[in-house]
Amino acid sequence: MNAGPLTSIVIVLADSGPLTRECVEHALASDVPVEVLIVDNGSTDGIPESLDRAWADDDRVRVIYNRANLGFGAAVNRGVAQSHGIRVLVLNPDCLIEPDTIRRMASHMDVHTAIVGAVVCDADGRPDPASRRRDPLLKRSLATKLGRKGDAGIDIRGPMPDGAEEVEIVSGAILLMPRDAFDRLHGFDESFFLHCEDMDLCRRARDGGYKVILAGDVRVLHGKGGSSRHRPVFVSRHKHRSMYLWFSRHDPAARNAMVRTLVRLGIWTHFALKIPGQLLRKRR
Repeated sequence: MNAGPLTSIVIVLADSGPLTRECVEHALASDVPVEVLIVDNGSTDGIPESLDRAWADDDRVRVIYNRANLGFGAAVNRGVAQSHGIRVLVLNPDCLIEPDTIRRMASHMDVHTAIVGAVVCDADGRPDPASRRRDPLLKRSLATKLGRKGDAGIDIRGPMPDGAEEVEIVSGAILLMPRDAFDRLHGFDESFFLHCEDMDLCRRARDGGYKVILAGDVRVLHGKGGSSRHRPVFVSRHKHRSMYLWFSRHDPAARNAMVRTLVRLGIWTHFALKIPGQLLRKRR
């Protein structure tokens, strides 16, 4: 049996597609002790039940059924509440980790670290720029549109680092946290039904005096899963709602009522303009 502290891997499903079983297999092959908590948000594809049957005799695996879609953050929180590890790995069902992924990510933790992310890559090994992001502040967006440098912040230009790097935001597709830090931050904010909950968590961690670290030497295959493809308008609606919620909570510009109104109008106009293209792609 692998030695060391237990890591609780929480995987949220919502009609998440065929990579899910492989995701669980890779998670169980970790070279550190793990338990896998699969939290189902009302899937209709039969995958949660098939996973439950496949690992019925493995006490490392549990399937938790939500009879409705509670949202990503709420599902993670429910999984963590039933976990026993001293670390929590939040993992998308379309991500495949290697046996040493958790150990290598954990090696970048210290007492001041709340979140460690990894570089997520596509099937060709190309890193996703969203593995390392900055807070999407309005002044930064305007500076980019106008071709200006904007504030200094943390530089995310250039290639991904080869080692640990302190950043503002890591991808929510895979993030490792000490359980006590997760609890101190009260987990994910369930107001964010889908999307931007990782940005909110990273911001609250930094506001609480913690560090957010990108493990640049850890690469993880990310398949960009099925839920978004099956329900593009549903996902887009919640994404745009969460964008405004993050802005209203964390951007100093939101203190101005006129700015809030204009940003809300811009976000929902953008959502409306995207609908025709999303519906056309879904029919193909």
